[in-house]
Amino acid sequence: MQWSDVFATRNARMKASEIRELLKLLDQPDIISFAGGIPDPELFPAEAFSKALATAMQPGQAKVALQYSVSEGYRPLREWIAGRMADLGVSCDADNILITSGSQQALDYLGKLMLSPDDTALVTWPSYLGALGAFNAYEPRYARLDPFSNESPELLKAQAGAAGGAIKFAYLSPEFANPTGETLSLAGREALLDQAEALGIAIIEDAAYQSLRFDGDSIPPILALDVARNGGIEKTRTIYCGTFSKTLSPGLRVGWVCAAKDVIGRLVLMKQAADLHSPTLNQIATNDVARALFDEHVNRLRTVYSARRDRMIAALEREMPANVHFTRPEGGMFIWVTLDPSIDAAELLARAVRDARVAFVPGGAFFADGSGRNTLRLSFSCASDQQIDEGIRRLGEMLKAPAAR
Repeated sequence: MQWSDVFATRNARMKASEIRELLKLLDQPDIISFAGGIPDPELFPAEAFSKALATAMQPGQAKVALQYSVSEGYRPLREWIAGRMADLGVSCDADNILITSGSQQALDYLGKLMLSPDDTALVTWPSYLGALGAFNAYEPRYARLDPFSNESPELLKAQAGAAGGAIKFAYLSPEFANPTGETLSLAGREALLDQAEALGIAIIEDAAYQSLRFDGDSIPPILALDVARNGGIEKTRTIYCGTFSKTLSPGLRVGWVCAAKDVIGRLVLMKQAADLHSPTLNQIATNDVARALFDEHVNRLRTVYSARRDRMIAALEREMPANVHFTRPEGGMFIWVTLDPSIDAAELLARAVRDARVAFVPGGAFFADGSGRNTLRLSFSCASDQQIDEGIRRLGEMLKAPAAR
C-alpha cells in the first residue's frame, strides 16, 4: 500500500513540532533545558485536584462525571469562566463559552471554520508555532500582522485576492506572547481593531498567558475593547481563546473559547463531529479547583516565575556578548533572544546539546516563512536558579567563542 497515494494534499503542510520533539530532551537528566514552554510540575495544585476527583467519583456524582455530556461543556465551569471574563471587561454568559480540549483544539477549529485553501491569515512575525501548525492543515497563505502598517486595506485585500483567496482573520497572543514574551500595547490593540474593521475580518485573541502578569499595568483584552466599542459581545469580531494549561494543569486539557453566540454555535457543530465533548471528569475537577483556589494559586505562580525571569535576565546581562539582544517580558514564560545575523540558532542548538548539554528552541520554527534563523526562545518556567546561572553561562561561552561568529 502506497499511503501517500491516498493522503490529502494538506498533509504536505503538516510538520512535526520542533517544541514537541525537543521535549524528549527533558528525559535526559544532564540536559539543562530552556526549551519546553511548560509549567513547573512542582507547582501543580495536585492535592486540590486529588480531592476534586475523589469527590466527583462519589456515588451519585460519578454517573455525571463518567457519562456522555453536552458538547458545549460542563455548565458550572462555563458559568465560572463567564464570571472571569466579566472581571476582564467582557460581559457574557455561559452560552458565549465553549469548552475545548485545550486552546490548541480551539485554534484547529477556528482554522477549519474560517480558512479555505489559499485564504490569508494575518499572523505575528514570529508567531506561536502551535497556531501555525493548526492553521497549516487548512492550506492558508500567511501575511505579516502589523497593526501600525501603512499598507492600505485595499492593497492587503488585493494581495490576498491575487494569491487566490481572501483575508479571513488576524491571529495574535497579545499578552507575553509565545515566543517573544512581548505584550501588545493598548494603542496597538485599538489599531488592530481599526484594521480588522477596515478589512472585514475576525481577530483570534490567544490569551494563554493572560493571568501570568508579574509587573506593569494590566491592559484590557482585545475582546473587552471590542465589546466596549460595539455595545455587547454579540456585535464583536474578536474570538478569545483561554486555557487552564498555564495555570492549573496542562494534562487535563481544558481550554475555552469566548465569542459571539453565532461563532460558538458553529464551533459546537465541529465539536460534535470531532470528539463529541471534552472529558466531563476533567471539567468537573477543573471547576472545583478553580472555584476553590484559582487566584491564590496564580499569585503563587507569579511569585515563582517572576523570580526566575529576573534571574534569567540578570544571567543574560552578565553572560551574553554585546551583540546579543533579548526581550524583558512583564509576564508569561519566555525570553526571546536575537543573535548576530551570522549565527544559525538551529546549528547552535545542535552544538549546545552536544557540547554544553543545554537546550532551547531555535527561532526559525516560529516564522511562517522560515526566517529568523538567528533567533531563539528561552523558557524560565521550569529552571532552578542554579540551572539558569549555569545554562546561560554555557550558552554565553559558546557565543563568545570564535566558532560562533
